[in-house]
Amino acid sequence: MARRVVITGMGCVTPLGDSADAIRQNVEAGRTAFRRSAIMPDVTESPVPDFHCADHAGRWKHAKYLSRGAQFALAAAVHALDDAFGPDSANKLPVSAGLYLGTGPNLDIAADFPRAVGMPDKGQTNGLDHEGLSALWLLRYLPNTAASAIAQRLGLHGENTTLGTACAASLMALGTAFRAIRNGYQDVALAGGGDSRLSSGGLLGYRKASALCDNPDLSANAASRPFDAARCGFVPAEGGAMFALEEREHAERRGARILGEVLGYGNSLDGHAMTAPEPDGRFAELAVRTALREAALNPEDVDAVSAHGTSTPLNDAAEARLLERIFGQNAHGTAERDTAQGPLILAPKSWLGHGAAACGALELAFCLATLPHGMVPPVRNLATTDSPLRFAGHASRQTACREKRYPETLLLQNFGFGGQNAALLIRLAGEGR
Repeated sequence: MARRVVITGMGCVTPLGDSADAIRQNVEAGRTAFRRSAIMPDVTESPVPDFHCADHAGRWKHAKYLSRGAQFALAAAVHALDDAFGPDSANKLPVSAGLYLGTGPNLDIAADFPRAVGMPDKGQTNGLDHEGLSALWLLRYLPNTAASAIAQRLGLHGENTTLGTACAASLMALGTAFRAIRNGYQDVALAGGGDSRLSSGGLLGYRKASALCDNPDLSANAASRPFDAARCGFVPAEGGAMFALEEREHAERRGARILGEVLGYGNSLDGHAMTAPEPDGRFAELAVRTALREAALNPEDVDAVSAHGTSTPLNDAAEARLLERIFGQNAHGTAERDTAQGPLILAPKSWLGHGAAACGALELAFCLATLPHGMVPPVRNLATTDSPLRFAGHASRQTACREKRYPETLLLQNFGFGGQNAALLIRLAGEGR
């Protein structure tokens, strides 16, 4: 019999703050961290302000070998463990606890190679300028360095997986941890991710891929506009979020506070293009329907969807078609255009920006910080849309959500470069439940 899996701790370092309270306060005040980049002044970014890893994880001699994204993951992991197990949490954690991490490539190459990197001339033995490089500089570029650091700092020795599946990575990490616990391989695990692409290399990569908002008439606060007719690209962000997942009876025996229950997970591949999604979202739909099937839920059981919602023309169009198919079906299986009674569609990236490999974990933290407290963040900058979906905060979509005080069953979905698709279903445990 499959075991039940619950979330008992959350740690986050986001552009909106490093706690659920801070995120909630900023959303309530309508504040974001969107600003013009100092590296590329015509690009809008969403940074984590005033971040110092030692403030969250203490001083550690090997911290110099962590990329900024790995530092976010470590900081969030420390907070998640403390949130789940309290003070001196590392000594209360089972030694067999697992770790499942979504990471992205460190593209901050200029930090280690400030001068041009070229091929050596004939007869030379070295074509790289390596003066001043630390002895183990390559650790900043290995995908598993963050997991190694977290394991050392927090005493994790169980099953582990590092996923590099682009923007789907951290949601896949959560799903992988869920299945490991559900199927009896683990009782406790940390899962989530950390990433940063706000370096010259990262911003240049996205810019060359024509993925960033390039409308000079839009202010920084107006640049991210998921599902809006005037959307033109995403706002790159950074941060990390980690979660303690436990087998439900294990959590109940120790009197743990339960933030939510993971119900189902699915992933799939488009097999369509290196960057662009399959236009109709047909194969991303496989991931969503797999998650629904594993959770033994029907589409009408879903109260809210945390959409990938990047604010790019291609992603938002494909995702809207996917959602309309899944949630716009009547009892006879025929598509209907009127989905006003469907789930609320949320777009956390309109508040956080696009956290790349960490985006799924960041968006789960955003939802856990707001929805169970009766706060449903609107999709920012959504002025005009031709989709019938029920977008949060959109004037023409304001109807009661099944007469519940707040959405309870949440679908999160992320889609990454290379056609990587992930979907996760969560039942939120809110105030008074």
